[in-house]
Amino acid sequence: MAPGAMRSTATTSLSDAQPVPYWLDDPGRPGALPALTGDEHCDLLVVGGGYSGLWTALLAKERDPERDVVLIEGHEVGWAASGRNGGFCAASLTHGFSNGLARWPGELRTLEELGERNLDAIEATVARYAIDCAFERTGEIDVATEPYQLDDLQEAYEEATRLGFTGLELLDREAVRAEVDSPTFLGGLWDRRGVAMLHPAKLAWGLKQACADLGVRVYENTRGLELTGSGAGMAVRTPYGRVFARRVALGTNVFPSLVRRVRPYTVPVYDYALMTEPLTAEQLGAIGWKNRQGLGDSANQFHYFRITPDHRVLWGGYDAIYPYGGRLSAALEHRPETYLKLASHFFQCFPQLEGVRFSHAWGGAIDTCTRFSAFFGTAYAGRVAYAAGYTGLGVGATRFGGDVMLDLLAGERTARTELEMVRSKPLPFPPEPAAWAGIGLTKWSLARADARGGRRNAWLRTMDRLGLGFDS
Repeated sequence: MAPGAMRSTATTSLSDAQPVPYWLDDPGRPGALPALTGDEHCDLLVVGGGYSGLWTALLAKERDPERDVVLIEGHEVGWAASGRNGGFCAASLTHGFSNGLARWPGELRTLEELGERNLDAIEATVARYAIDCAFERTGEIDVATEPYQLDDLQEAYEEATRLGFTGLELLDREAVRAEVDSPTFLGGLWDRRGVAMLHPAKLAWGLKQACADLGVRVYENTRGLELTGSGAGMAVRTPYGRVFARRVALGTNVFPSLVRRVRPYTVPVYDYALMTEPLTAEQLGAIGWKNRQGLGDSANQFHYFRITPDHRVLWGGYDAIYPYGGRLSAALEHRPETYLKLASHFFQCFPQLEGVRFSHAWGGAIDTCTRFSAFFGTAYAGRVAYAAGYTGLGVGATRFGGDVMLDLLAGERTARTELEMVRSKPLPFPPEPAAWAGIGLTKWSLARADARGGRRNAWLRTMDRLGLGFDS
């Protein structure tokens, strides 16, 4: 397809796209619970009603059904990143095997085993509480779209095999196109069991209901404004009251932490996605995709894509937008120039779907840190715990983070709290304008590497030596 025709096709495909997240545009969406008015007292206060807070509250009640737990959410449960992501629930706790190998080679086997058990536990929880979130353990294929990426996939496969990891299958061009047919695919690496596909908002709503059924008191439209010590416990001020708690778990992630010293460790990055209309039987036949895996390409500026139970294709990623000063803004949740770019890339990948239209287009902020995977800690003499920095892979890893926070609040030494990953912190981001300049230079360098066969320039090589990675 000629460039002019490609742009015209992409532009036309967006004419009916609603500027709302597909997952949240659901007639079955539960209504918000009342806000907190007055004062509350509890054993454990969880701040944040995304996956991080929901898993923490649920696990707290499962560990001790008598524990009195309150959860507060600034808007509605699941409305932010937990309801806007692609629905990839990965076993990896380290933002992928390669990132984990680069940072914690000595404990990667333990981290992978903990991640596998964590994903198994998520699957069991979905079944136990009858959470209708379209959970499908289909795995994910990392696809190569440039020749040099084939070498990277081969190296990752060989390293994983050497360390004894199973469940990976290296696919040549014919094999990967037999799974999902795109003329751009040159090969792939299929992780058959390490990733599940699901409906992200329905997972959040199901966890909310499970928490409530176990006795967690959930207050929505209740923002935590200030955290202070109160006797032997803590107090959190809200717009219409206060919560007094023996312990506090912070699951606020991309939003400014109530522990101010944690804030320099994360920055918000806006990510965007499109959802197609349901594909016809003929269109489905043109691309195959019978096994319903998630997919992601192997470029630095990568796309992630998956097919839904009603035969829509979600297509997201590539553009990652950092707002100067790390300021969150609803205006950044929609970016037509990014939607147009994504639509053009979609039809490059699947030219046989020319004529398909997108029904939804949206964006949202994720919290990223300089090591691309979560970090943990405590404050106020161990009465407050936090987890943040999931960098887009929090659908699964937040459950592990909830367990870590509960271990830390209990003062327990566990297999989780003994991990170097849990005991260490990433490097903080510098103040502005250095953060803006550094992130901008990194984005430019990653795009340049993609255009030059993966060759990393001096800036990226320096970041590698500093342990900052910047490889995804």
